[in-house]
Amino acid sequence: MSLISFIREAGEKLFNRAPAATAAPTQPDLVALNITAGDAIETYIGSQNLMAAGLSVKYDGSTETATVSGVAVDQATKEKIVLCCGNVSGVAKVDDLMTVVAGSGVTSKLRAVKSGDTLSKIAKEEYGDANAYMKIFEANKPMLSDPDKIYPGQMLRIPAA
Repeated sequence: MSLISFIREAGEKLFNRAPAATAAPTQPDLVALNITAGDAIETYIGSQNLMAAGLSVKYDGSTETATVSGVAVDQATKEKIVLCCGNVSGVAKVDDLMTVVAGSGVTSKLRAVKSGDTLSKIAKEEYGDANAYMKIFEANKPMLSDPDKIYPGQMLRIPAA
């Protein structure tokens, strides 16, 4: 159980954000927007073929926090679900309430992509071997479809060496 910070502006564009010049939404509208946003994140997780028993995502627009709960079959799936929640434009924090089936893996390190980073550069920094970039790529599938398509602010799983 933890609160993980993300870069709010980076990530998948799942929410339709109203222009700043419009009138502030009413309280019932805010509740509906938060429910819609949570549902959109859950749908995105499903589109990545990531499953967890009892998966639930709640979004609070006032704090830009997604709260995710459920039981993942392994640590890697849990981490990927949390990353799916956080790598969404408009999400600044993820409150990770997920659990994992007992004895199912080692925790990976999380790392934000910086401007100028490549998976090879990250692999060199993390493992001392630029050719180990495929280990990072594989650890972040299906969210990554191409090793060359990463962006600043994106959070990645960095598995243990």
